[in-house]
Amino acid sequence: MKITASQIKEHARRYVKIVEWSDEDAAYIGSALPLIGHCCHGDTEESVLKQLNVIVNEWVEHYLKEGKTLPEASAEKEYSGKFLVRMTPELHRLAAMQAMARGESLNQYVTSRLALA
Repeated sequence: MKITASQIKEHARRYVKIVEWSDEDAAYIGSALPLIGHCCHGDTEESVLKQLNVIVNEWVEHYLKEGKTLPEASAEKEYSGKFLVRMTPELHRLAAMQAMARGESLNQYVTSRLALA
């Protein structure tokens, strides 16, 4: 089966492309999880995004030509807003105490702390 450029682009657009600064590399780096991790770098966000788009298209094309199932598309993934976190009982107690001290529920406290991360 022949894979067309429009098929590749249709699948590739379904992956969130992330360009972020790396202090360790002193450069911008690009990734498109879960398809590909850090895969390119450059001096500007624009140059990395251009590289990243090409790389994502190449990976999608490879998957399609090999008949492999593509990883779940990240751009269309829906989130419920809930997840379970496992921690030590000591950390759970500490977080609960800090939430009480702030007059918040544990959920409000954890959400506010995650928003700062």
